[in-house]
Amino acid sequence: MNNQFHEPFELLSEKTKDVTRAINSLREELEAVDWYNQRADVATDDELRSILEHNRNEEMEHAVMLMEWLRRNMDGWNEEMQTYFFTNSPVTSLEEEAEQSDEPKDSIAFGKSLNIGSMK
Repeated sequence: MNNQFHEPFELLSEKTKDVTRAINSLREELEAVDWYNQRADVATDDELRSILEHNRNEEMEHAVMLMEWLRRNMDGWNEEMQTYFFTNSPVTSLEEEAEQSDEPKDSIAFGKSLNIGSMK
């Protein structure tokens, strides 16, 4: 169990241990998404493909639940998610757009802007 930690286990806070558990679980869920997706892609039987796609989607749900837990429990996740999630701009330009805007990051990322300009 302790091989997932890079620092002495006994020196780490319980919160850090839980974050590590969440990140490891997220990694496992993403890997399962990939496995099911590949299997569904090559399945020749339609019913089997449907089952594999269903299983893949369940793993996506698990991954997103872990990401939400990380957003709530580890500094930095919320800000990054507000910059990059639920946007339409090219992903590589979002950070620059957020830095140049007068609007709060969350209004840009979550499409809450009324596009009426700054009230400053």
